[in-house]
Amino acid sequence: MATRTDAPTRREQILKEAARLFAERGFHGVGVDEIGAAVGISGPGLYRHFPGKDAMLAELLVGISGQLLTGAKQRLKEVDGAAPEVVLDSLIEGHIDFALDDRPLITLHDRELDRLRDSDRKLVRQLQRQYVELWVGVVRALYADLSEPAARSAVHSVFGLLNSTPHLTRSGSLPGRATTAALLHRMARGAFAAAGSA
Repeated sequence: MATRTDAPTRREQILKEAARLFAERGFHGVGVDEIGAAVGISGPGLYRHFPGKDAMLAELLVGISGQLLTGAKQRLKEVDGAAPEVVLDSLIEGHIDFALDDRPLITLHDRELDRLRDSDRKLVRQLQRQYVELWVGVVRALYADLSEPAARSAVHSVFGLLNSTPHLTRSGSLPGRATTAALLHRMARGAFAAAGSA
């Protein structure tokens, strides 16, 4: 998600803590009272903001998919007319920001997507497909000989690489954020270059 300079709203605080707790202990391992305690309100007080945990989960997963898509579209506007390398670098930077700053949401998506109602799960998948297709277009602009299916496979592979960040902290301390971001960026560009030269 984009870095904000204004204070988060109570609703945003609730979602952030819910994401952290769900990622740590699983959706069913966390009670409403615990989420409330994490933000300094009573469990029942959460119902002024959300009808229940299911609604929090849906907002988290639909929300981040929508934010990634909106952010990518904004980045494409900002670099409109630039060389394909610049455009791809911008998309990679945006996804790295998400992968480093919103790691609980990656874990949550991997573990809990199937808990969403069908309509919410379909919306997440629809937003994700649109996000992937933006990347596919940019990758093919840079690597013209890459077929559409191959470009799509490369994009999914790079997402797998970038979205591995929740596992990094389990293997020890991370290097600094800038160092990690630069490493991920080089690896993503290397993966696309390898796909483009195949």
